[in-house]
Amino acid sequence: MPRHMHQPRRLGRWVGPLVTVLAVALVATGIWWFTSTLPDNGGTANPPATAPSSAAASVTPSGVSTEGPTASATASPSDVPASSAPSTAPATNPATGRVDTLGGLVPDYVLPPIVDGLAPVLTKVPTEQKVVFLTIDDGAVKRDSDLALLEANGIKASLFLANNFVAGDPRFYKKYTAAGHLIENHTMSHNLGFINLSYEDQKAEICGMADFEEQQYGRRPVFFRPPGGPYTLATRQAVAACGLKAIVDWETKANAGNMDYQVGAGLRPGDIVLMHFRPEFPQDLAAFMAAQKAAGLKVVLLEDYLATK
Repeated sequence: MPRHMHQPRRLGRWVGPLVTVLAVALVATGIWWFTSTLPDNGGTANPPATAPSSAAASVTPSGVSTEGPTASATASPSDVPASSAPSTAPATNPATGRVDTLGGLVPDYVLPPIVDGLAPVLTKVPTEQKVVFLTIDDGAVKRDSDLALLEANGIKASLFLANNFVAGDPRFYKKYTAAGHLIENHTMSHNLGFINLSYEDQKAEICGMADFEEQQYGRRPVFFRPPGGPYTLATRQAVAACGLKAIVDWETKANAGNMDYQVGAGLRPGDIVLMHFRPEFPQDLAAFMAAQKAAGLKVVLLEDYLATK
């Protein structure tokens, strides 16, 4: 038989030993792997280590994380408590003790003091700053709609009230004080012959109304306006004796839906404007606002500008 016909039998002799060697190697490898995964203390195998994750924090039914550090590390700006946000509340003016209407304006005029027992008189504030002051008298017509008009237009006014107009419902004007308007003195009886009264009678009218307003509205008035506008030295003396700081008159007024000027043909910086609580209040306010905007003036409280409490 040719030699090449005997090759398969020769190769077959090596198959058995090769299989045995491979089997032994596999068994040895399996034993080594098993022993290398056992813990040092003979306990159960350690689970594979995993990388820490901020998502691992658990959440209660209320939505609060039980993982303090993880929760704080992932907090967004919206999670910051509201109390830590910057305050946007308007600042109180230390000179007056209230939030003022000046908007950062620094007045360039100071109210003169009482001299020799006589209160100063203002018909206009001598300033070139672009400001105007609205004053509203009497208090006879009481309508929420008038207050709403002032508030809708961002206007604060000084209210010179007379007792005979408000005594029947003095609480009505607490709505105005709550909205930031201030109440001043216009006598008890609104007697148009006021200057013909004696000093003692004038003083009784002024002091009586100051006491009434302080009791009703929690603030003693600082300004006085005589009925109709005229005053005498006795009036100035009585104003000072009652603890008020000045007489406030005017040189321009809104009346019957029009503007009346004692000087010039338009509003000027520092003008004190007279209005009344009358049925035509909406028309008068519209006339005032048109003149104020035409002159480019800012409406501020007279008390704020003169730094009176």
